[in-house]
Order: sequence, then structure tokens, then C-alpha cells
Amino acid sequence: MWNRLWRDNMDFDFSWLLLGLPIAFVLGWLASRFDLRQLKLENRQAPKAYFRGLNFLLNEQQDQAIDAFIEAVQNDPDTQELHFALGNLFRRRGEYQRAVRVHEHLLGRGDLSRADRDRAQHALAQDFLRAGLLDRAEAALQKLEGTRYENEARLSLLAIYERSREWTQAAEVAQKLDDSDQASYSTRRAHHLCEQAIEQTTAGNLAAATQLLRQATALAPQAPRPAIDTANLQLRNGESAAAFETLMALSETAPLALPLFAVSLQQAAIGSQRAGEALALLQRRYAASPSIDVLEAVISLGGTPILPDDLSFAEAPTPRDGYIAHLSHQPSLVAASRWLAGETLTHEQFHPQVQRALDQATRPLMRYRCAACGFEAHQYFWHCPGCQAWDSYPPRRVEEL
Repeated sequence: MWNRLWRDNMDFDFSWLLLGLPIAFVLGWLASRFDLRQLKLENRQAPKAYFRGLNFLLNEQQDQAIDAFIEAVQNDPDTQELHFALGNLFRRRGEYQRAVRVHEHLLGRGDLSRADRDRAQHALAQDFLRAGLLDRAEAALQKLEGTRYENEARLSLLAIYERSREWTQAAEVAQKLDDSDQASYSTRRAHHLCEQAIEQTTAGNLAAATQLLRQATALAPQAPRPAIDTANLQLRNGESAAAFETLMALSETAPLALPLFAVSLQQAAIGSQRAGEALALLQRRYAASPSIDVLEAVISLGGTPILPDDLSFAEAPTPRDGYIAHLSHQPSLVAASRWLAGETLTHEQFHPQVQRALDQATRPLMRYRCAACGFEAHQYFWHCPGCQAWDSYPPRRVEEL
């Protein structure tokens, strides 16, 4: 009896097993088909969103492009290129916090290749730079040392240090760039040394300032700034003869810069009792290239510029007649105002008011203008405060350009 029951149960279980195998196979097949269909659907959606975003981007529809790329990233979060595209779009739109989050997310991934990691680090540094977070940008850029973004990172670091007037760090970075043989940075390094010399002079350490200016002159012997700053320091120390020799030598190597140091040359000539030599040089250079700054140095030395043949005076020409001579070379409201300041008018009681009006009108004409960005200033700048360019100011006033 027990044997018959056991045989019946075995038949029952075996029959259900035979029936369950086809059912399990069909269910497995259906599940695989569903997963495959879902995978195909997702793969179709991700490229579609990507290409839709690309189309929006080409049509300069950045809002719609961002929405499409976000959708694509959500569908395929492992795609690095989509993250880079999305981060760059956020940066271009000024949404720097979102760009930073995207690139920091990339850097936090463990499966990122070294090349993509460096790329993400560079993008993150650009986010901080554009956001004006210079400290964080500096830290991010320093991590790019030894990568293929090294030189680009050094240029950005150099701009940061120059903008924040950290001249010692700027000089170190500029030397690395110079050593890389990508371009010559000798003149820029000379500027950094001159800026450090100004700081030392302000602090009263004139010996250190002199040494820095010697280094700057050795780095860029043809650049006018080291010689001009050296001469000004020599004048401050009462070394008029040394300043005169420095500026006379500079007039040969950088004659176009004469308007920038004409006044210093005049002061050094008077202090060293060599006014005749300076006057001859200034008159000669003025005849070749008239300039209001050179003219006023000539007048201060008691001379007159070389006068045109068609000018005649009732009496012997005086130094002030140099302004009239200048007007024969080029129309100049500045020269006319300076000449009128010493004249006696028929209605002399109105002279002060007229002179004030002329001085007000000529003040903008005496500015210097950056050739790179157009920033104007009464002071001559070697480093433009507007665009941060070096040597972008012509040595002539706005009126003479």
C-alpha cells in the first residue's frame, strides 16, 4: 500500500515538473524580450536626446539644448562626453555653480580615465576662473602641472598673479613658461622685476630695488621701462649724472619712447649741468617726430624747437614761441592753450575764465589710450588696468594719435 502511494506521488510530481519546464522557458523568453525591448527603447531615447540637444546648440538655442542634454545624461549617466558638453554649456550661460557640480561629479567617478580626469580638472579650473573665484581657480590650475594642459594652466596662473599683483609668483610662473620654449617671456619677466623694484622702493629698500632693476635690464636690454625706472631711482638718490647717462643711452636704443622720459632727461640734465647736450638731443628728436612732451622739455631747458621757414616773429623767438611752432606741425588744442596761458588779452579780466575752460577741454586730450581695449588714463601704464595687456599704451597722448 505504501509503495503504491509513493509511486502515485512520484508520478504526480514528475508530471508537474514536465509541465512547468515549458512554462518557465516561455516566461524567461518573454522577460528577455521585455528587457531587450526596454534596452533598445532607452538606447533610442539617449541618442535622440543627444542629437536634439546638438541641433538646439547649433541653432544657438542654449536653454533647449541644456534641457535635451540633461535628459540624455539621465538616460545614460555613464557618458562622459555628455557631462562635458553640459558643463561647458552651463559655463557659457554663466551658471557657474551648475558647471562646477557637473565637473566635480566627473572627478568623483572612479572609472574615469586619466585623460578624462585631466580634462575635467581643466574644465573645473575654467569654471572657477569665469566665476571670479581666483583662490579656487589657482588651486585647480596647480593640479594640472605635468599634464597636457600644463602650459595653458600656467598662462591662467600668470594672469591671476598679475591681476592680484603677486609679482614674485608671477615671475616664477613666467620663468617656467620661458623655459618651456613656447614663447619668449623675457620682457614680461622684466616688468615683474620692475614691479618688485617699485615695492622695494616704497618700502625704502633702495639697494634691493637697484638690484632688481639691474636684473630687469639684463633680461630685456631693449625694453625702455627698466632704464626709465633706473633713471628715476637714480634721480631720487641724487645721482643726476648717472641718470643722465642712463637716459641718453636709452634715447639711442628706444628713441620712440622719448616722450615718456623727456621730463626726467631734462631734470637729470639740469642736475648734472649738461643742459646743452640734452637740449640738442631733444631738438633733434622733436624735429624728426614732434611731440608735446618733448616740446615742453625743450621749453623748460630754455630752448625753442626748430622753427619752420614760414614762421616770422616781430622779435627774436622766445621759448614760448615753441607752441606756435608746434601748431605749424599739427593742430593742437593743448599747444594753443599753453601758449594762450602766457599771453595778455585785450579783455584781460576774462582771461582766467577762458583759461579754465581751455584747461578743462584739453584734459581728456592729455590722456594715454590703450591700443588693445581703449582704456584711457592720465597716467602712463605699462600694464593696462582694463585688459591686463602689457606695453599696450603708445607713448603719445590721445591728441597726438
